[in-house]
Amino acid sequence: METDRLLGGSVDAASEDYGSYSGSEHAGTTGRRRKSHSVTEEYCTIERGSEANELYVQQAVVFIEDAIQYRSINHRVDASSLCLYRWYYSRICQWGLGLTIAVLLLLAFVERPSSLSSTSDLRHRPPPWEPPCGLTESIEILCLFIFSLDLIVKSYLIGWDEFRKNKWLIGYTAVLSLSIIDWVLSVSMVCDEKLRVRRIVRPFFLLQNSSLMKKTLKCIKRTLPEIASVILLLALHLALFTMIGMLLFAKNEDPEKNGEWEVYFRNLTTSLTSMLVLLTTANNPDVMIPAYSINRAYSIFFFAFSIIGTYCLMNLLTAIIYNQFRGYLLMAVQTSIIRRRLGIRAAFQVLSCQGAQQAAEERVQVDTVLDVMSRVKMKSYYRTAVVTEAQQYAELGYMDLRQFSKIFDELDKDRIKEHPPLPQYQSPLLQRLQDIFSHYYLTIFGNVVALANVICICTILVLNSEKATSQRDNIILEIINLCFILYYLFEMSVKIFAFGWRGYLSYRNNIFDGFLTLLLLVLQITIVATYRLEFTEWTSPLRNVMSLWEMVRLVNMLIVFRFLRIIPNIKLMALVASTLLDLVKNLRAFAGILVVVYYVFAVFGIWLFEGAIKPPPESSVITNTSMANISSNVSVQCGSYEQLEYWPNNFNDFASSIILLYDIMIVNNWHVFMEAYSRYTTEWSKVYFVCWWFTSSVMWVNLFVALILENFTYKWDRSHSCSVTDVEKIRYQTSVQLIFRGQIEEPTEEELICQLHRHPHLHLQESHTDTHTDTHTDTHTENSMQ
Repeated sequence: METDRLLGGSVDAASEDYGSYSGSEHAGTTGRRRKSHSVTEEYCTIERGSEANELYVQQAVVFIEDAIQYRSINHRVDASSLCLYRWYYSRICQWGLGLTIAVLLLLAFVERPSSLSSTSDLRHRPPPWEPPCGLTESIEILCLFIFSLDLIVKSYLIGWDEFRKNKWLIGYTAVLSLSIIDWVLSVSMVCDEKLRVRRIVRPFFLLQNSSLMKKTLKCIKRTLPEIASVILLLALHLALFTMIGMLLFAKNEDPEKNGEWEVYFRNLTTSLTSMLVLLTTANNPDVMIPAYSINRAYSIFFFAFSIIGTYCLMNLLTAIIYNQFRGYLLMAVQTSIIRRRLGIRAAFQVLSCQGAQQAAEERVQVDTVLDVMSRVKMKSYYRTAVVTEAQQYAELGYMDLRQFSKIFDELDKDRIKEHPPLPQYQSPLLQRLQDIFSHYYLTIFGNVVALANVICICTILVLNSEKATSQRDNIILEIINLCFILYYLFEMSVKIFAFGWRGYLSYRNNIFDGFLTLLLLVLQITIVATYRLEFTEWTSPLRNVMSLWEMVRLVNMLIVFRFLRIIPNIKLMALVASTLLDLVKNLRAFAGILVVVYYVFAVFGIWLFEGAIKPPPESSVITNTSMANISSNVSVQCGSYEQLEYWPNNFNDFASSIILLYDIMIVNNWHVFMEAYSRYTTEWSKVYFVCWWFTSSVMWVNLFVALILENFTYKWDRSHSCSVTDVEKIRYQTSVQLIFRGQIEEPTEEELICQLHRHPHLHLQESHTDTHTDTHTDTHTENSMQ
């Protein structure tokens, strides 16, 4: 689950407030607080005691955890609220909330129309299992109850004033209320309602629970106006060539010359659709063939349209999306960095109050910092790095703001994975063997053996490709596999001897190799135990659990996977693989938004087109044999939905809707679905398909390409300073923050202090005099800090 969920909406508002620190407001604010050394004198006026000191420590712990997770600090800071806050952000609560969201979204596969059938083919689909009324509704109301508790906790922790400013929480309330009302109506109608409005708003629960997705969505929203000019130019290009096409291919008196007009340019809607599909190259060269058959000069029209639209404007759109979205993503990263600095600054402030002996002091005790770090929930290697930096000031006994902020710079650094030292052997012979088996050449030789293994498997597969499984000579293949597995086992053993258990497991390649080696060994032993080396039974079709050929095939597939070990040893290949892994780890927000878009369009598709396409009669089912076998009473157009047998692609249930939307996103033959549903319903159905094509294939795919380019460019620049072995030994944990680190501007002290004064629950005072005036009224309030 992504972090910074609680204040995702207000965080964005906070970033906008930060961005608005210009003009008179900014000048006035910074003018009052240019000297940061006087801040403690203004804040620390509470009567100190053990309870107050403990509260300060708890506040510092939470503020540092907020900084680590890039969360906002605009929440209640009294003792009970801090306990609730930490409980809310505990792993079990967040995983529970994520599981609830997943369960609610997955209900769409079970609800009517149910996707629980073996096939979605309209001709062969059996009646799916439909859940009894009340089953899915009970699960759904339980999920809505959990969301209600989630909303109550969030609203309490940030306070009413912040709640009114938070558009996401207001939307959360509205969506939750709508879902409950619609659920009540559904139950009152005994689940016989035709339309479940709450299904279309379910993805909102996924959006509002992820700050990363909300940031990405905000970046996308801000990017849209920037690309509007190119989209308008693309629309003008499409309209212009559509009109030219209608003029060129008007209806002719000669019926033999009306092929282009009849199929692609009969009217404005058909012409516009034909040119739009040509923009995606899905109907090329079909759209050109009738005219090209008459006169080859007509090809100039289609060439000009494709070159200008497909290769110029569409690629220009990609470039603009990359450039504009990258800038807005940088702004989101800037906001995250500000939150981290603000959380660290707030932690220093409360700790300086906790440890101050005089009002004018602004420093924290090292022992207090170490106590706080022992309570903070964070990754162990970052905790060790921060504690190590803090212990450098142990002799001095305290640290100032600059030193305190510096120790948390460790959070912004890459994690370099260090391998354990090699085991020490006393015998010269063992030392010599250790040098041999730990040498890099052993890995290269292992890669050569893996390549030879794959070549042998390919050779045998080619020789046996025309043979049935019962006719194949499995003995030779088994002997070859056994020889290679024995080598892999030998290689694993000598590496464990050379590096030790901890050193062997510290390399990801060794974990991968060792796991496959043991799995191959287990499978080989299973084969021997199953067939007992009785050669007369080696070709038995079935024996116990599975046939010999199935076992051999499984072994060979694992060996092919083992060949992937060469990836880290080829620098460019390792770079590409690392980029793909980083995309999986760090671009979850894009995948989440894609899930939301798929979900919404799938629900809309079911509402609009469920049952629109009817299966053909039994006497006219088209088979795959040949067109000659089609019944005489069936007449279908070549390349149509019916002739291509696209019957499994429909909107009759949620699962088949997802597959159909994916097929359209790929844009290959997407016009076939659009044309079919326009025939079975109305021409207005094309609007739905065009909207999905634009959202998925144009917008989302281009955004994804932009992030791939940015990630790959960043890693490519870093790889120039690393050798192949460095890429293997160092694990870069690339994140979006690391990609833009060189372009991030650090917030000034005045800006951080200004945001601290805007905190809705700290109630920081403007001056020393005001502090003394309000001391008697605020000392009883545990959730305020002077």
